[in-house]
Amino acid sequence: MANKGTCKAAECSREVVGKGYCRKHYRMWRHGEMPKPRYKTCTFEKCRKRWFRGSLCEEHFKAKRGASAGAAAAPAAPAAPAATA
Repeated sequence: MANKGTCKAAECSREVVGKGYCRKHYRMWRHGEMPKPRYKTCTFEKCRKRWFRGSLCEEHFKAKRGASAGAAAAPAAPAAPAATA
């Protein structure tokens, strides 16, 4: 396999995998974590709002974050008192 060049990210000399980036920076670009992200609009289905963080608009980002945080923070139901005879 021929060398395609080096990564175009600042101070990175790894071999290019896709879109001019090495494996690490290509993954970051796909997830919208690079200075020039893959998407400029929300990736939620049929949402065309400007992205806020993690390739989602502010509304969908907060909804996703709230849903995952709410499920983990739900308190356990108290146990029923034991019957004494």
